[in-house]
Amino acid sequence: MTEDAERLRRWRLLLGNAAEESTGGLASKTDAAMDGALAALYDTSSEGSKSRRRGAGLGGSAPKVARWLGDIRTYFPSSVVQVMQKDAIDRLGLTQLLLEPELLDAVEPDVHLVGTLLSLNRAMPETSKATARMVVEKVVREVEERIAQKTRTAVTGALNRSARITNPKYRDIDWNRTIRANLAHYLPEYKTVVPERLLGYGRRSQAVHRDVVLAIDQSGSMASSVVYASVFGAVLASMRALKTSLVVFDTAVVDLTDKLSDPVDVLFGTQLGGGTDINRAIAYSQSLIDRPTESLFVLISDLYEGGIRAEMLRRMAAMTNAGVQVVVLLALSDDGAPSFDHDNAAALGVLGIPAFACTPDKFPELLALALERGDIGRWADGLQTE
Repeated sequence: MTEDAERLRRWRLLLGNAAEESTGGLASKTDAAMDGALAALYDTSSEGSKSRRRGAGLGGSAPKVARWLGDIRTYFPSSVVQVMQKDAIDRLGLTQLLLEPELLDAVEPDVHLVGTLLSLNRAMPETSKATARMVVEKVVREVEERIAQKTRTAVTGALNRSARITNPKYRDIDWNRTIRANLAHYLPEYKTVVPERLLGYGRRSQAVHRDVVLAIDQSGSMASSVVYASVFGAVLASMRALKTSLVVFDTAVVDLTDKLSDPVDVLFGTQLGGGTDINRAIAYSQSLIDRPTESLFVLISDLYEGGIRAEMLRRMAAMTNAGVQVVVLLALSDDGAPSFDHDNAAALGVLGIPAFACTPDKFPELLALALERGDIGRWADGLQTE
């Protein structure tokens, strides 16, 4: 196929049947099948009907949807399938059909699908729960594999650096840092450095170095963040040097710390949707902190407060004044720029607490910086320029 012909083919698939006169028809059965799958979801027009929505051909029929799911997995790569599934759920109201086990078996699992399933958790019949849990578990394990080692390495490094001492035992000497710190004492005639001071690490690996409290907004718009934060919480809870607590909130607060051994259990303990009372969540989180100067509090929320705004800001100021390292994430996801309450974000900035979005890949780096009490604001500004 020539380059021009391939270009016309792609435009025809993109624009649908209405473009056939200008781009030409589709030559192969495979292209026709791809066009049909796209039309079922995105074609908003049809002969004799100006009001017909694209995708009306799927209707509410589970068999039709199951066939469509099979078709898109046949003709499109996994990344495209995930986008089309999300669009189908959003555009065509197929949410309820996901309660049927045969459809869950046909979907391509991803973070957005997990968010949808969690929002249906309370309405899900028993016949679907086992399949839904397998879907959620597959996604969670993939996310865990992606971020676990990087997180442990970053956090361990930060804690080790915070435990550095200047009179280490021989086995604890950091030779690279010791040599760099004593280069002024190099003796060329002996080709050696005579160290005036030794630098190394303290041996406190069995002790709890830091307390970490994660408070996660479980309103519907935060679905992806809930998934990622739950996995990160489980990874942090597996590290003996940290005491990790995790709470989720809407208008109520639920402590899921006892489920951190399995992030899937954490996720099925959430209930996406509903209102938001950030102030109440912060108040509960404060009750978990008994070593302020050794504590990190991470609030993950779009900051749309349904509770008492002034009290929320007062509590955040009290935390920072007590020595707690506070981080506010407007989102923890790969979904792009989030919607959030700009007034509340600006008010937190005045208190010296920057509020910003962070991707899962960057979160380990942020954790390490926060545990070392680095400049979070400057780091966040650097994210905007990347």
